[in-house]
Amino acid sequence: MPVPIEPAFLVGALVALNAVTFLLFGWDKRQARRGGRRVPEARLLLLAALGGTPGAYAARRHFRHKTRKQPFVGQLHALAVLQVLAMAALIGWSAGSPL
Repeated sequence: MPVPIEPAFLVGALVALNAVTFLLFGWDKRQARRGGRRVPEARLLLLAALGGTPGAYAARRHFRHKTRKQPFVGQLHALAVLQVLAMAALIGWSAGSPL
């Protein structure tokens, strides 16, 4: 029998993940300005894929970073769409009516 995940734990983990994502976008922007070692785009996208998409979007707006960089922007948008669809399917499945 699977062990249920406590909602408070899940919320806390997502808040922490989004905070880390936000901070790494800020760090990458700082490094870009200083000519230092950058955070790989794959790592930023991985954090977004794991649930840090809100933090990624907030950081892009706050730091004005990675706002026009293609294909990064397209990949981030695709991740957001997939996450919304997955949430809709999960909600539909848990309500007893799969999409």
